[in-house]
Amino acid sequence: MPRDERFGLGKHIDELFLATLEDMRGATYSAAQQKITKLGNVLQHLDLLRFFLQLAWECKLIEQKHYILLATGIESTGRMVGGWRKGLLAKTPPKGGERKE
Repeated sequence: MPRDERFGLGKHIDELFLATLEDMRGATYSAAQQKITKLGNVLQHLDLLRFFLQLAWECKLIEQKHYILLATGIESTGRMVGGWRKGLLAKTPPKGGERKE
């Protein structure tokens, strides 16, 4: 990635990766309801990562092989986290009547 972009878009992508890891670690050690919230945050971070990586690829800031490698890992992680969250939602009794997804 060119130097100018490394400190702009690249830095933002790095920060999203770190925020994703922090929330995943936090979800591991949280109570069920907090896990659901943290996993929702992880899914939002992953969605933003997909967007910014695609933007970087379309602007030719990263090579296609790197984009494919990163996008594949993000998709796989998203499926795992989504399944984890869905399982927790199925097990956790809803607060105040109805379950929100």
